[in-house]
Amino acid sequence: MGIATESQFHVLAVDDSLIDRKLIERLLRTSSYQVTTVDSGSKALAFLGLRENDQSNPDTPSVSLKNHQEVEVNLVITDYCMPGMTGYDLLKKIKESSSLRNIPVVIMSSENVPSRITRCLEEGAEEFFLKPVRPADLNRLRSHMMKTKLKEQMQEAQEKLENPEVQQQEEQQQRQNENNQQQPLQEQEQQALPQANNNKRKTMEQGLSPETDRTRPRYNGIATVV
Repeated sequence: MGIATESQFHVLAVDDSLIDRKLIERLLRTSSYQVTTVDSGSKALAFLGLRENDQSNPDTPSVSLKNHQEVEVNLVITDYCMPGMTGYDLLKKIKESSSLRNIPVVIMSSENVPSRITRCLEEGAEEFFLKPVRPADLNRLRSHMMKTKLKEQMQEAQEKLENPEVQQQEEQQQRQNENNQQQPLQEQEQQALPQANNNKRKTMEQGLSPETDRTRPRYNGIATVV
């Protein structure tokens, strides 16, 4: 099982400010990450597969859950101050979800409030960046995503050891894939065998043909006198 590269890491960026959202998207893409941006915590939860009922604004459009099924999110980076659902609320929702809690979350804010920073870190945030976010800040994201990826791989390996049926299914699938790869080679060999036999038969027939016999010297009628 290979380790993902930066271009395979997908970051979900959340910010209600269009300017800040475009800025963080550009920085992330410059760092070779795949990026999806949304403008609210509710849309972020919808993209992640959690439907959050926003009673304060029921007309808020939601993101299709199909995105969650097709795209894996390796990290969420969110603004702290947002209307409706703050970045801290989004952080709590993610960490309370059994299916999402392993996703690293990074908080951004233009206000340097120590109590706010401490609260987010205690709730499970990996980092707290002060705006404007710099490329040097984003360089620290990769280690968090790599750590989570390795943890997931270790959990998968542990589950295989604890559940032999899963391992047997994977081995059967691997053997099936190998058989599928070998089958075209066997078909090619079977197709080549009749052709080789035909060539051999033609060679033998040519060796016994009258034309071949005419090329041989004949000694009929010669007698030896003593």
